[in-house]
Amino acid sequence: MNTDRGRMTSKQAWVLGLASLASFMMALDSLVVTTALTTIRQDLTASVESLEWVVNAYNLTFAVLLLTGAALGDRFGRRRMFVVGLAVFTVASATCALSPDIGTLIASRALQGVGAAMVLPLSLTLISAMFTPQRRGKAMGLYLGFTGLATFSGPFIGGVIAEGLAWEWIFWLNLPIGMVAILLTTRRVDESVGPNNRFDLGGVVLVTLGAFGIVWGLVRGNAAGWGSAEVLSALVLGVALVIAFVLWERRTLAPMLPMRFFRLRAFATANPANFCVFASLYGTLFFLAQYFQTLLGDGPLAAGLRLMPWTATLMVCAPIAGRLADKYGERTFVVGGLLLQTAGMGWIAMVSDADTGYLELLPALILGGAGLTMAMPAAQKAVVGAVQPREIGQASGAFMMLRIFGGVFGVAVTVAVFASTGGYASAEEFREGFAAAMGAVTAFAFVGMLVALGIPGKRPAAVAAPPQATSVVHQGESA
Repeated sequence: MNTDRGRMTSKQAWVLGLASLASFMMALDSLVVTTALTTIRQDLTASVESLEWVVNAYNLTFAVLLLTGAALGDRFGRRRMFVVGLAVFTVASATCALSPDIGTLIASRALQGVGAAMVLPLSLTLISAMFTPQRRGKAMGLYLGFTGLATFSGPFIGGVIAEGLAWEWIFWLNLPIGMVAILLTTRRVDESVGPNNRFDLGGVVLVTLGAFGIVWGLVRGNAAGWGSAEVLSALVLGVALVIAFVLWERRTLAPMLPMRFFRLRAFATANPANFCVFASLYGTLFFLAQYFQTLLGDGPLAAGLRLMPWTATLMVCAPIAGRLADKYGERTFVVGGLLLQTAGMGWIAMVSDADTGYLELLPALILGGAGLTMAMPAAQKAVVGAVQPREIGQASGAFMMLRIFGGVFGVAVTVAVFASTGGYASAEEFREGFAAAMGAVTAFAFVGMLVALGIPGKRPAAVAAPPQATSVVHQGESA
């Protein structure tokens, strides 16, 4: 490793470049599918519930296995498990592209999430192990900038591919990238291990089954009936398993989510507020591109272009909000950001119609997007600032897991609301369902804003902690 005063070494450049490439792939696949949902629905004759699982199968497996990924790397070798994760993701991408029916596509998306859960935390671990704390911030800035580019361009790339080629090429695109990344990683990245700490297998099993039960009940509610034995038993079992997870975490020696964190006011308020941020974000993403295509008559490419002013706010607002939160406190930006999302999505819910022009929606889209990207970095800063420096890894890992669960929950609830009031049979039926769905994402944002009012005000300056983004991966090291 080079000194802090020198230039980046070749080894550091390779690690940073390959980790950034992997992160770009993972981030792209969580968003690129949004503009292709309409095409997938028509090609595979899929219901709205099935489309929901195309998104949620990936996010669900990603969320529940995220905290396990770093621990596996520490125990069996970080480079080795990073390569295994890339291989799983690449193979799953091929099976997605070859899917003859919606069920196969959903199963393949779940397998993609398994690979992503191994790759993403280990990409951050590799960077943090290669760079000293003095140079890590700059490295992470480049890494997150590349990830932000995927977020910004994902819906547009999905639209270009779905319209210019076929939706399958969204997934075929991962094959050459994944194969090159695997080959270069084995040749250019050194192996490293962590302290070989235990990981909380019982917690992973309980939270996985609990989340699956709740999401299954929400997804099946409209089709099977909210009072049916299937739905009620899934919801009851899911809630019971989540309660069992809480009890388990209070007793186990190496918890994945220490319950004592929730005695900290900032942790206990910023996490549910950010849960609502991502519930509102993913619920909006699921339907916006479909709205442009189904009601306004756009193709996937045009729908992707129309989403870009909304996604572009991540590139502009998040860095600014992150810096200003140091000066004015996190609560201001989480509350203010969710207020903007409430106003923006509430406006869209009221005016959305086949006769509503895009320019009438654009201010609301920018307002809501700016609000969400103001709230995200401030919420994470509040969470990691609530714990001791040695606990930042666990706090950040829990934060990431809960925010992805927020996205899963947001899509499940929003689709349930849409299906109960509308459908795809006609433009008018879709409009009614879409308006109700936007009402749901507005409610998520409003509830999150109320919760965020409990975040403590600006705290006095404290001893500097490691960069927030790098801390996501050290759950095993800080357990």
